[in-house]
Amino acid sequence: MAISFFGKKPGADQRARGGTAGGKPAPRSELSTLDFSGAGDIGRALAQCADKVEVLEGGDALLAVAEEAAMLFANGNDVEAASVLEAALDGAVGEEAGEGLWLMLLDLHRLAGERPRFDQRSAAYAARFEKSSPSWEDLSVAPPAPEAGAIPCVTLNGTLSGQAAQQFGKLVEFARGNGGVRLDLGRLRGADDIGCEILRSTLAELRRERIGFELLNCGHLAGMLGGQLACGRRERQASWKLLFDLLQCAGEFDRFEELAIDYAITFEESPPSWETPSVANAVAPSKRDAAVRPDNDFRLTGDITASEQGQLRKLAAFAAERAMVDVDCSRLRRVDFVSAGIFFNILATLRSQGKLVVFRHVNNMVAALLRVMGVDQVAQIVTRR
Repeated sequence: MAISFFGKKPGADQRARGGTAGGKPAPRSELSTLDFSGAGDIGRALAQCADKVEVLEGGDALLAVAEEAAMLFANGNDVEAASVLEAALDGAVGEEAGEGLWLMLLDLHRLAGERPRFDQRSAAYAARFEKSSPSWEDLSVAPPAPEAGAIPCVTLNGTLSGQAAQQFGKLVEFARGNGGVRLDLGRLRGADDIGCEILRSTLAELRRERIGFELLNCGHLAGMLGGQLACGRRERQASWKLLFDLLQCAGEFDRFEELAIDYAITFEESPPSWETPSVANAVAPSKRDAAVRPDNDFRLTGDITASEQGQLRKLAAFAAERAMVDVDCSRLRRVDFVSAGIFFNILATLRSQGKLVVFRHVNNMVAALLRVMGVDQVAQIVTRR
């Protein structure tokens, strides 16, 4: 379903389709020329585009609430985002609010796993709009376990350190018994050199035994390690080598090559070489995935941040060969501000080439940010309910 938070200017529908009255492609907006690919300086990027985001007519107070909550959530300030939405809905402007703000708050409770608060607010939603409310779904946890025959996913939490040695030994047994494993690195909060060596040894053992594995959210751990290592500081060599592995898994060739030069300078030895991941080590898709996902389907998952943009590059490459792309966002939790800008740049380019990208099942917090950034002008956004 598509919920409008803002009013429309004349011709808004036509611009969203990428055309004008004469059938010519819509011109690129100023926003598409901005550089969102910097080193995560969100404050500077916000200032850069503050006068370039188009504010549409409609309830200015409600628009400001939606924008503020979306920005807070994008930057990881979930509690503050909830407070902004609750204050608006329970305050003076609450009676004027359409479904958009309500669905944002309901999705925020889903993302936080707050069932009691969701139930309370959904009951008020049903009374307010005289219709059934969205059903509860806990979006704070990993997706449900796959059906029999699919490869299970294991999420790594906390700090990757020497204390994890025993758990990684069990992980190999688990992968061996299930025919493979997916490792989600997105919730790690730290890593030391011993922990990095343990993870590398575990992956090497899986390769030796030809057990399929896949690393998810590589960019999260790569960004963390990249901030801890410095050219010329001769230490944490295992962390350097794990960073090479992560960049290779994420397909970040340019960054890999830059790191290789720093490694050679630091350790005065040849760096690891880029290798295409072996097909033998890849996790095979389940039969169900192969059966139901058509050729133009793409999936975004987890959190897309300034340090985890591999999915965006893969989407751009995937869409480059197709006239239409359906993007399943049912497992996409969050997009940060910088990545939303990169989304716009990619999609504006694709739209100018006559390609249509449709984002489906987008949670309402992410959808609000994408609308603020003008992504709905160059792609279709269909929210979840």
